[in-house]
Amino acid sequence: MHWKELNTTTQLQTIIEASHRQAVAIYKHSTRCSVSFMAKKTIEYNWDYDTVDIWLLDLIKYRPLSNEIEQLFSVRHESPQLLLIKDGKVVYHGSHNNIDLHQINQHIELV
Repeated sequence: MHWKELNTTTQLQTIIEASHRQAVAIYKHSTRCSVSFMAKKTIEYNWDYDTVDIWLLDLIKYRPLSNEIEQLFSVRHESPQLLLIKDGKVVYHGSHNNIDLHQINQHIELV
């Protein structure tokens, strides 16, 4: 898998535009949190979605961008958190130990 680093509002607009062609994921990651670290490793080990771009947001460096994501998609900020976006809308979100790749797979199959 290949993480794309999310660190600008311009990239966020790119994600929204891309979501009209394919599902796009954003993983909000805290580099100071062991739960976030373990969730990231689980995603890396199990991610099998070649058609889905996945963006990594470092919450320590870019917290204001996370706040913008919260407002834009009306999904309360949590960390760690995974959002799946299709057609400019969040179709799945999970946080902490509730990030479920099986549910993500079901949503990807629907889009």
